[in-house]
Amino acid sequence: MPTLRPAVAGLLLTAALLVFGRPETGLAEATGDPLKLTSGFYVDPGSAAAAYVRRHPEDTELASKIAGQASARWFGTWSGDVKAAVTAYTTAADRADKLPVLVADNLPGGPCGIGGGAASAAAYRTWIAALSDGIGARPAVVVIEPDALARLDCFPTSEWDGRIALLKYAVGLLAAKNPNTWAYLDAGSVTSGEAKEMARRLRLADIGKIRGFALNTANYFTTEQSVTRGTTILSALGGGSHFVVDTSRNGNGSDGSSCNPPARKLGTTPAVATSPVDLHLWLRTPGESDGPCGLTPTLPVRTFSPILAHHLIIGT
Repeated sequence: MPTLRPAVAGLLLTAALLVFGRPETGLAEATGDPLKLTSGFYVDPGSAAAAYVRRHPEDTELASKIAGQASARWFGTWSGDVKAAVTAYTTAADRADKLPVLVADNLPGGPCGIGGGAASAAAYRTWIAALSDGIGARPAVVVIEPDALARLDCFPTSEWDGRIALLKYAVGLLAAKNPNTWAYLDAGSVTSGEAKEMARRLRLADIGKIRGFALNTANYFTTEQSVTRGTTILSALGGGSHFVVDTSRNGNGSDGSSCNPPARKLGTTPAVATSPVDLHLWLRTPGESDGPCGLTPTLPVRTFSPILAHHLIIGT
């Protein structure tokens, strides 16, 4: 029997993995390094901050300090055809030789049973598969389901296994299908319970298959606090993982509120960090509302406000 050339053998192995799935090794399966394939983070021209600046070019401070920085784009039910939306976003970034950051936010019931998200478990699996297809082999960073693990306690314990199974499905899918994606499962913030319990939940969701976990998503705790928290979780996991920190609005730390609090400030701009942190990211675009609360009591979530933006710029 003739020996297969390495290239042919590799193609057959890839096909077999797609059909039969990858072995449960517990090791990271996405082996590419998106940082080596790009020349910096993608500044999204479609962000709400960028749209505001196009309407108000005189606001040069907001343009440079917020709209000119790389922030994540969130994808959920509002995204419509998610495969088309993600394909367009990651393709634009790839053409610019930049690294896009995405947040997947569509788990059924929302993060704390407040509604929203996919209509069912089956609908979520279809949705996250479409998001993965939209990325393909292009370089990307993806944060998976903010607060899903941190707020698991909001749901009856009878629902925990099903919700973790969906996270595990998302993790396995991104690991197997997106070789140049660094995926991070959201692990809440400094106040999200015991680090050992968070590590247990991360393990249940197969954290070992992806790059690591994310901290402080859309929150305000300082980078130092988040690094301490992340290091403790890493220790509980026994190592072998990495994490990223949302620094978009943590320049003044937290006052205990996570909903448009006053006197907060922009944090470190997106950058490659030093171990044990992979990246400092702006997972929330500064100026986007946390909901109808705090400084903007009538503003819906994710709606951009120049008032919020300028409060963050000046730190008051």
